[in-house]
Amino acid sequence: MAVESSLRKTPLHALHVAAGAKMVEFAGWHMPLQYSGVIAEHERVRSRVGLFDVSHMGELRVRGPRALECVQHLTCNDASKLAPGRAQYTALLTAEGGFVDDLLVYQLAPGDYLAVVNAANTAKDFAWCREQARGHDAEVTDESGAWAQLALQGPRAEAVLSRCTSAPLGSLASFDFVRADVAGAGECIVSRTGYTGEDGFEIYAPAGAGPAIWRALCAAGAAEELTPVGLAARDTLRLEAALSLYGNDIDETTTPWEAGLGWIVKLGKGDFVGREALAREKQRGPARKLVGFEMRGRAIARHGHDVLHDGHAVGGVTSGTFTPHLKRSIGLAYVPIALASPGTTFHIDVRGRAEEAVVVPTPFYRRPPRAS
Repeated sequence: MAVESSLRKTPLHALHVAAGAKMVEFAGWHMPLQYSGVIAEHERVRSRVGLFDVSHMGELRVRGPRALECVQHLTCNDASKLAPGRAQYTALLTAEGGFVDDLLVYQLAPGDYLAVVNAANTAKDFAWCREQARGHDAEVTDESGAWAQLALQGPRAEAVLSRCTSAPLGSLASFDFVRADVAGAGECIVSRTGYTGEDGFEIYAPAGAGPAIWRALCAAGAAEELTPVGLAARDTLRLEAALSLYGNDIDETTTPWEAGLGWIVKLGKGDFVGREALAREKQRGPARKLVGFEMRGRAIARHGHDVLHDGHAVGGVTSGTFTPHLKRSIGLAYVPIALASPGTTFHIDVRGRAEEAVVVPTPFYRRPPRAS
């Protein structure tokens, strides 16, 4: 109890406890790991709709006359392509090209950006952004405590959310967002994004409005068999979709070229932190690559297991699980370029046994097209 009392709690914490969720420590927060069970929650998101509390994520605001210039310097994607109502996936990088963090950037208005960062990195990212923003005539503030963030994911997400808002959800493309009232709780940011491989929305609300919106969505989703979903299924869902997790698949020792995220690097936009290192790496080519693999047998590879070739460790598993939906043992691993092509086999040291794996295309799971 002493440890639990020292952990941070989201505005929805009491609802999770009342629902009987299994609660765990995560990045300094007391968070729901699961409610009805990982497999049931995972499958409900794939087939119907699930609701996640992601209020532990960090929200940093960048505002000022030169805010665009500042965001361009801080991130590797091209923020000049944004307009009010659009968001993009991007990264903060070290001078050597490694990941400080991956994040979403929303343009709320000209000169006003919201950066959504990983919970474990919020304090680090805030300090890093403030330091890097010096001289760019923009103010960086940490607004994390002011926000509740909910994610509604699955093929029935639009149907459920449409019962709680008049926002034009059907016209929102991926990475679009609108400001709209949700469940009578006041103006929120509603974006068509997510971390599950399914269609869905993220709702950014004033912190105090979070519980009312959660309850309203649960009520609106009863007919769609909505279920709350914890961190465990969030992880298996994102792995099926081959979405990187900071601290596992990407960190300060890995670069976008290695991680298969070169598409977020816009070398032609001008200078940004890490640009020179990435330009050099692109010219010579990365020595390793993050690949998806499937185990040949029944063994399950886990984060930290060695990749073996000719009996020697040549790489490492960053994420691995037995996937609830696909019913296969899959994972991500960094391997030498020579072993990165689909169809290539190698072995993984699983508790002292060399188990065979094969490189496969990613994502492992791809959702059916959204009906127009």
